Amino acid sequence: MLHRSLGPGGEFDRIRQIAAALGSSAEGLGEDCAIIPDGPGHLVASIDAAVEGVHFRREWLAPEEIGWRACAGALSDLAAAGATPVGVLAALVVPPGAPGEETERLMRGIGDAAEAAGAPVRGGDLTRGPMRAACVSVFGRSERVPGRGGARPGDALWVSGTLGGARAALVRWERGEQPDTTARQAFARPEPRIAAGRWLAANGATAMLDLSDGLAGDVRHLAAASAVGVTVDLASLPLHPAVAGAARLAGEPPPVFAARGGEDYELLAALPRAFDEAAAAACRAATGVSLTRVGSFEASQGVRLVLAGMEVTVRGFDHFA
Repeated sequence: MLHRSLGPGGEFDRIRQIAAALGSSAEGLGEDCAIIPDGPGHLVASIDAAVEGVHFRREWLAPEEIGWRACAGALSDLAAAGATPVGVLAALVVPPGAPGEETERLMRGIGDAAEAAGAPVRGGDLTRGPMRAACVSVFGRSERVPGRGGARPGDALWVSGTLGGARAALVRWERGEQPDTTARQAFARPEPRIAAGRWLAANGATAMLDLSDGLAGDVRHLAAASAVGVTVDLASLPLHPAVAGAARLAGEPPPVFAARGGEDYELLAALPRAFDEAAAAACRAATGVSLTRVGSFEASQGVRLVLAGMEVTVRGFDHFA
């Protein structure tokens, strides 16, 4: 890891400890600004905040998992831009008296997620505050950014991976139970779909975003930005294996449960009519990520969510509802 020598003081002692914990996953620490290397295409950036009591609870997750999750959420935005990550910045808020070792472990989780995506941690900030928080900025380069506004009537709606796993874990924790291993993994260590995002951008995606607030909410963003209507067949949603049991506890049909759940960090993409199951299989072969067709875009306005032939009302997560 390349970094500048730092001066004396308790804050810088902690930064030195964090730098040691990051090891090879960091580069260029100690400067006032991150230096993003030149490269082709568009420079794209995103930022995501994780706040204790809102996005995570320490009784549910280890510090490394909190860090991974905070970084993965930001990197997922780069996936939706079809981008290759080139750098990460991380700002941590630490309460008075918080163990330094805990902060190092959280930062190690951020570094692990960044390294898995091929992007070094290039800097950040450390400050004291009333509660723990991690704010992660990410930078990438994209030859072609699909954006949210390009879906056209006749395009099909596709989603990557499976849905509802993160919410299934949350339901169990809120009941004082332990989620099964796969649901816990979906919540604690989501995988940003970087390779799939690049593949979809290069293979005709007309619009794309990542699922952070639930399909039922996020599909409305695609439709509104593109000024088109969309019909979603909830029965076609690819469900995480833990959804069935958690949906029973929540008193919801499994597809509704999955459509409402947030923080799956899968990709929701509009693709031309010619994109078919053979193309989806090619994506899986190239990236290891499955795609499922779940709806279609129309010239009329509005979003229709349909289950068993009936239109149903489902809302995604809203921080300010």
